[in-house]
Amino acid sequence: MLSVTIARKVFGSVWRSSVHPHVASVMCRGYRGDAPEPTIIEIPLPAWQEKAEESLDIKRKRLLYESRKRGMLENCILLSLFAKQYLNTMSESQLKQYDRLINEPSNDWDIYYWATGAQPTPEVYQGEVMEMLKEFTKNREMEQRLDAPSLEYLDKSS
Repeated sequence: MLSVTIARKVFGSVWRSSVHPHVASVMCRGYRGDAPEPTIIEIPLPAWQEKAEESLDIKRKRLLYESRKRGMLENCILLSLFAKQYLNTMSESQLKQYDRLINEPSNDWDIYYWATGAQPTPEVYQGEVMEMLKEFTKNREMEQRLDAPSLEYLDKSS
């Protein structure tokens, strides 16, 4: 009985590595520090263009949607709550600034860092709307901002 137990332990690992060779190779793999440098691929994005023929109502609806559907959750929450509070009261000039701010930069992290003050805002995006966003981001009322707002506030029938 003891010899059967020993035989299973000795030959079991040999049998597993022959039947499942990928298991044995994973178990003995180690980091050698010679990993190749990652290749960064730049994907060209089309340049932002202002939609000149768009009505203010359609622009507000589009900007509300674009504020909610971002590339990262942090901006989705921040911009959708900002849009809920300010979008309906923005002037045409402010809407143009906001449109450019959220659609021209190709990296959502840039917008987040500018809004939080972690990085300086480029001159081209400085303006009234960026100041409103920076002030909103400070969250002086200590609101709990864990999720984008529901869209029920848009239903005018209730």
